[in-house]
Amino acid sequence: MRTFRIAEIGSPIGRLVVAGTERGVARIVFPEELGALEELADEGEVVEDRRALAPVLRELREYFSGRRSSFTVGVDLSRVREFARRALEATARIPYGSVATYAEVAARAGSPRGARAAGNALAGNPVPILVPCHRVVPAGGGIGSYGGHEERKEFLLRLEGSLEGSLREEPATLGA
Repeated sequence: MRTFRIAEIGSPIGRLVVAGTERGVARIVFPEELGALEELADEGEVVEDRRALAPVLRELREYFSGRRSSFTVGVDLSRVREFARRALEATARIPYGSVATYAEVAARAGSPRGARAAGNALAGNPVPILVPCHRVVPAGGGIGSYGGHEERKEFLLRLEGSLEGSLREEPATLGA
């Protein structure tokens, strides 16, 4: 039986719940996705454990304060299947402060004509921020969607300096 260790963290984009396994971070849950914790409970035991997740919580705080541009903690994508995993792995390689299109992600994942499939894979990203799906934008312009919360995507892109009006000059403060 798999054990998911969880902890909450406040952030400028809302309260997040981080869930990790022995392999790494398996899920980052936005406030409106709390049903995802029930899904984890269906797959194994869910235990609150801030100490086990201290490294990722520290790195997230540093990221949101503008002091971290990459993550060193492990990510557990074992629950993600084939093409979606390849799309997430390609997305994880997009550098801080940069963006790529859905078509570019699809091509890097081995399916040059799979932009829509890449978009679907990113919509199901279990570890947003660590796998920076916010860095993927439509080829036709704009920032695109982000789980129905474009303001989160805009905030993250500004934090990283990918949009005009960057937040780099004034680092974000952690919210409740």
